[in-house]
Formats: sequence, C-alpha cells, structure tokens
Amino acid sequence: MGDVTVVLGIGAAVLLISVIAVRVSIRLGLPSLLLYLGIGVLLGESVLGINFDDADLTQSLGIAALVLILTEGGLTTRWQAVKSSLRLGIALSTVAVAVSVAVTGTALHYLLGLDWRMALLWGAVLSSTDAAAVFSVLRSLGVGGRLTGALELESGLNDAPVYLAVVLLASSDRISWTAPLLVVYELAAGALIGIALGYLGGAGLRRAALPATGLYPLATVAVCVLAYTAGDLVHASGFLATYVAALVLGNARLPHRADTLSFAEGLGWLAQIGLFVLLGLYASPSRLLDVLVPALIAGVVLTFVARPLSVMLASLPFKVPWREQAFLSWSGLRGAVPIVFALIPLIQGVEGARELVDAVFVLVVVLTVVQGTTLPFLARRLGLVRAGEPQEVQVDSSPLDELGAELLQVHIQRGSKLHGVYMSELRLPTGATVSLVVRDGKSFTPQPTTRLQTDDQLLIVTTEEVREAAERRVRAVDRAGRYARWKGETGE
Repeated sequence: MGDVTVVLGIGAAVLLISVIAVRVSIRLGLPSLLLYLGIGVLLGESVLGINFDDADLTQSLGIAALVLILTEGGLTTRWQAVKSSLRLGIALSTVAVAVSVAVTGTALHYLLGLDWRMALLWGAVLSSTDAAAVFSVLRSLGVGGRLTGALELESGLNDAPVYLAVVLLASSDRISWTAPLLVVYELAAGALIGIALGYLGGAGLRRAALPATGLYPLATVAVCVLAYTAGDLVHASGFLATYVAALVLGNARLPHRADTLSFAEGLGWLAQIGLFVLLGLYASPSRLLDVLVPALIAGVVLTFVARPLSVMLASLPFKVPWREQAFLSWSGLRGAVPIVFALIPLIQGVEGARELVDAVFVLVVVLTVVQGTTLPFLARRLGLVRAGEPQEVQVDSSPLDELGAELLQVHIQRGSKLHGVYMSELRLPTGATVSLVVRDGKSFTPQPTTRLQTDDQLLIVTTEEVREAAERRVRAVDRAGRYARWKGETGE
C-alpha cells in the first residue's frame, strides 16, 4: 500500500507541475514538450535518482500514448478544413517520407560511416513528424487552412508508413521485393478498417441511449482504440486505422459532441505529458554527449537537405508556391514519435541501436528549440498568417448539440480589412450571426451600426449547415474588405 501511495503522489505532483508548465512554456515561447522531457530527466538517474531503463515497457506505453494522441488529433480535425489539402497531405505522408528516408540514409552512410541498413534505419526513424507537436503549435498560428490541413494530415498519417519502414529495417530478415506490396496492403487495410469502424461507431452512438452523458466520450475513444487493435490483429496499420476512425467520428453527428471533444483533448494532453515525462525518465544524460556530433550532423542533413527536398518533390504536382514550401519544410516538427520508434531496433537487439536512441533524443530537443520557437516568426515573415481565420470554440453544453449550433471565434488583427467594416456590411449567411463583441476587455451585443475595430474579438453563432459559408465570408472580408464580392474574393 505504501508503494501505491508514493506512486500516486509522485504521479499527481508531476501532472500538476506539467499542467502549470503549459502556461510557463507559452510565456517563454518554448514548446511544452521540452519542459515535460526536462521533468522526466530531473526525476531520472542523474538528478533525483529514479533508475528506469525498461525499453520494452517504455515502447509499449509509448505506443499506447501515440494511439490516444492520434485519437485526439483525428477527433478534433474538421474535414471541411482539411479536405482541400487531402492529396497534398497524403503526398507528404508517403512520397515525402520515402524521399526523406532515402536522402537522410544515403548522407549518413557516407558522413557517419554507417552500413546501409543502419543508415536507412536512422532516416526512417527521423522521417516521422510528431502529431502532438504539430497539433499544438499549428492550430494557434493562424496560418491558412491549406497549409495547416496538409501538415495535420501529414502528422496524423505518416506514423503508419514510418512504423512499417522501421519494423522492416530493424528485422534481421532479408527485405524482399514483396515488401512494398506489404506496405500498400497494410496502409489500405488500415484505412478501410478505420472508415468502417468510424461509421459503425458513429451510427451506434447515435442510436444508443446511454444512461449518462460521460459515457459517450468513453465509448467514442474506445471505438478509436478498438480500430488500432483490429488493424493490428489482421496485420494492417493500427495507427492509420485509429486516426481515420477518429477523423470519421469527429466529423459525424455525435451525441454530446462538445463533451466528447473536450474529453479527447484532456486525454490527449494526459498522453503527451505522460509520454514525454516517461521518455525523459528513460534517457541517460551521461551518454548524450557521446552522440552529440552524429546527432547534429543528422539534424543538419534532415532539416536543410532531406526535408526541403522531400517537400519539393511531394508538392510538385500541386504547384505549391515557394513561400508555402519553405513553411512546410520548416514545420517538420519532431517529438516523441521518433524516440518511440527508435526503441524498436533496440528491443530487437540491433547493433548500434542504443546510439540511435540517444542521438534521436538529442536531435528532438535541438530541433524543437530551433524550429518550434522560430516557426511563428517565419510564418509572419513569409506573409502566411491570416488575421481573420475563424476558430472553433468548444462549449460543454448539450443544447448546442440538440440545436445543431456551433460557435466560432474571430480575432481582428492589425492589418485586417475587417477593421472599419460595419456589422450590417459583414453580411453573414442566414443562420449565422455575431452574438458578442469583446473590445478593450468589455463585452457587448453588436448592432447593425456597430463598426468593427482592430483587436476586436467576435463570437459567431452558426448552424452546422452554413458554418463553412460563414467562415468563407469572414475570410473574404478579412482579405478584401466590405466590397469583397465585387472584387471576386470568395474566402476559399
């Protein structure tokens, strides 16, 4: 009983500190995952003395956490926001991954003297972007929907092909010509399983008469986790099945949808905190200096050669402007996923796998500091931040679900053409209205003669049917002002 008390006490204290760390990280401009890793290192063998080196347990808990993170990402991703980026997102999660693995592996073979299989294994482990990092950073930047949607889809989808590549390269078996066909089968089967369970789960939840509101979020998450299990049992991609099932469920008419999304968000935070603290606890700082130079070499190759080249080739059919390609290249955020995947060859006893794990840990910290802190600046310098981008507001209120209503928040930033527009000139579609304006810390109900100003916060209530049209209208006025229609601006 004493051990349980100590574990619960430490766990609660770590969770509270980690929650507070989110606020601290925002003020410092640092990604919160660095603070979580720091907490884990502080608890570990080099500081407070907790000795934890169980690679099998770390990988198992890491996979479980990734499933929950992908569940949260899929549930909170709006199909309307990402469907225009679907082909680009798929290209980034497949073509870009293959190019990145090949370029990184080839460079490290010659620069570090690694054998071809180990060099490609380094490339595969490092090619996966992190869903948790991407979801948390991009959704607060205000970057246009095309780029955000493509990067969200990439981070949600690329775990599956990368995981398969790592497993194949870490195996002692000879890679045969059937390996690409196996990868295609696993991805296709995983996607079909995710679609099937997502639709069946949504239909079942709509017909179920559960006795408590809190059971609906639990059942929704359970369907997504079941998709992972189903995919794994038939040797398909469980990661892809999970994300697709969550994406289908998140865009279905779920009972108590707002409660479900809030629960999934909290569960995603818990998974992120637990995973990064665990990885920090597993790391051994005494070994990290030995791999600092190889890690930095791999980081330079990945960041300045492999990622830009892979983005350029993957986006070639879609005629993506160079500014957007530059942003996509710099947005390849790494996090817990490469560390978890690096444990696979370590568990299988691959020679040199310990150095890979340590190098990946160093690289994740360095790239997170460099890319995570400079991404907002780069987005502004490239002119990709959109001031009038509406954002969904989650309100835990079942009447909104029953009425089919949704809430949007719009912040009028400096330079927006919304400044100076009268409320009567906003001309939102029937079914959408601005219900509240917050100006200088004071709230009021707007009138037709109310004139919008920079730094105003608008709260828009809209029905599900006209939500997309309302968003387009807000974007159009933000870009072209009150005469947006005359200028041909549609807000797409």
